Amino acid sequence: MGVGVLVFFFSILLVSSRQFEFKHHNNEELLQVLEDVNAKCPNITRIYTLSETSVLGVPLYIIEFSTEPGHHEIMKPEFKYIGNMHGNEVLGRELLLKLADHLCEEYKNGNLNIRALIENTRMHIMPSMNPDGWQLATDTGGLDYVLGRFNNNSIDLNRNFPDLDRIMFINEENHIDNNNHILNQVDRLSQPLQPETKAVVRLIMQIPFVLSANLHGGDLVANYPYDESRSGVPQNEYSTSPDDATFKHLALAYSTAHADMASPTRRECSDSENNGFTRQGGITNGAKWYSLEGGMQDFNYLSSNAFELTLELGCEKYPAENVLETEWERNKKSLVNFIWQSHIGVKGIVYDSITKQGIPNAIIHVKNVTGGISKDIQHDITSVYDGDYFRLLIPGQYKITAYKNGYLPHTRLVTVLDTPFMVAQRVDFGLKPISVPYMVDQPEDSQNSNDEYGNNLRQWMTWNRRQDQLSEE
Repeated sequence: MGVGVLVFFFSILLVSSRQFEFKHHNNEELLQVLEDVNAKCPNITRIYTLSETSVLGVPLYIIEFSTEPGHHEIMKPEFKYIGNMHGNEVLGRELLLKLADHLCEEYKNGNLNIRALIENTRMHIMPSMNPDGWQLATDTGGLDYVLGRFNNNSIDLNRNFPDLDRIMFINEENHIDNNNHILNQVDRLSQPLQPETKAVVRLIMQIPFVLSANLHGGDLVANYPYDESRSGVPQNEYSTSPDDATFKHLALAYSTAHADMASPTRRECSDSENNGFTRQGGITNGAKWYSLEGGMQDFNYLSSNAFELTLELGCEKYPAENVLETEWERNKKSLVNFIWQSHIGVKGIVYDSITKQGIPNAIIHVKNVTGGISKDIQHDITSVYDGDYFRLLIPGQYKITAYKNGYLPHTRLVTVLDTPFMVAQRVDFGLKPISVPYMVDQPEDSQNSNDEYGNNLRQWMTWNRRQDQLSEE
């Protein structure tokens, strides 16, 4: 046996025998864990980096799980987890590293639930959005409640996204029917976007996420939109989104699967009377807790098709290493169960009834008619590359309409059922062109709209160039 073959054999043996270690992995070790997972499960994983690095030049790594890594597969929802946005809140970082290892191992072991999840979902796991802050928090002992929270430019990344809530609230007041994908309405920023923020914004614009969560620490609760109050008061004002019922379901999907997040008898992290999370099933509306501007959670909901939660994973922001394995066991079921929520509601393809080709950027509008009460859900989503769409909905009866300029709208009455750990029911829409030959009447925004990144990313790039010009003036 040649020397090269022996080296290869022993390298494979080393990777296959290396076990995940519960510890606080530094920025180099973080990548090593992801590379180990990729080596063990090369056919269902891919490691990639975002478009920008951190301020100090640390790459922002993501590991993807999919049966076709690197590609959006039609009828498969896109999901993401982002951890360590605040550098001194480290539990999410370690849980996501372990989650990646767990998904790989259970897939290899034939776990039917995990195999079904990976075969029907494209998952993106980003353990750390703020590696610079993590380094500072770690170098100073991880004991300070604030030190390391910000990036290396001293900016809180969860206050650095474009504030789309205020635009949405103004649209509501003025009865402007523009309730989604509103990034292009931003004409100024309160502060420059940080490189970490830019990288994640581009990710959101590039990949048509259906569901996501960002993982924090300092309390134990699943937080849902809106994060910003309509009146501007700092706390205790419930800020209802059009999908409030669905967001409550999503938050409960995490809290009730957790070891004690939803327990009415557990100890609260804070004595504040405004919290009372244990009386609410371990969930809270963001602005009811406290209002914040420029958060990532609401940016996802108002700039794209993605529904996002903020998961506070524990009272301690920087827990000791000896509790990390226990925390994994407390969160393991929740982390997997939440990914499955990307399959609630309905999915389908919007297509041209003549050519049978998928129609990207068609609008999906939903009216809730459950129990004979008719109410429009004033938050539309859009179809993506090949005309596929995913609309998260809780059980009930709905009138769903697909429409786009140049086509007649198509409405279907749909009953959504509660089917845990199953893919969403399929509801397709064939749209009839208004004119013949219809090609000459297609709107301008449909041209080249099913390229690699799609119309959403082009909107971001155009807007970003405009912001750079404003900053230079």
